[in-house]
Amino acid sequence: MDYIVIDGDAAVFEDQFGAAMIEVQDGTMVGSGFASVDGAAVCIEADIAAVIVGPVPYSTSSHSQKGAGLLIIDSLADDQLATQTTTNGEAVILVGSKFNAKFQVAVPAIQPGSPPQPDLTPDYAGYGVFDSQNDLVRGT
Repeated sequence: MDYIVIDGDAAVFEDQFGAAMIEVQDGTMVGSGFASVDGAAVCIEADIAAVIVGPVPYSTSSHSQKGAGLLIIDSLADDQLATQTTTNGEAVILVGSKFNAKFQVAVPAIQPGSPPQPDLTPDYAGYGVFDSQNDLVRGT
């Protein structure tokens, strides 16, 4: 059993996404589930698509001039989607362990020099966690 993620909870991204060092900002979950906890709608799997954070700055060890991109939740870990707790037939999201995240480069970081070299990596994989204000209701 783990706490159910609800509307307003934070999606907290790690600052290291492979070779990319991200100046992270938290995302905010927007719950669309029918049920609620303490007046806040519960979050269902489809709600992760609404978490888009950015643009946020990034750099790499070889590309020190900062670029920018977007942070998204790519997928949930197995322990973050309830198997028995549902709302209107949809599984609710649980705090669980770490979700899979993606940093999508919008403006590449640059390696200074003559000529300057842009970071050619289109996206980087990383992780994040949910920080829930719900300490009342758990799901399985």
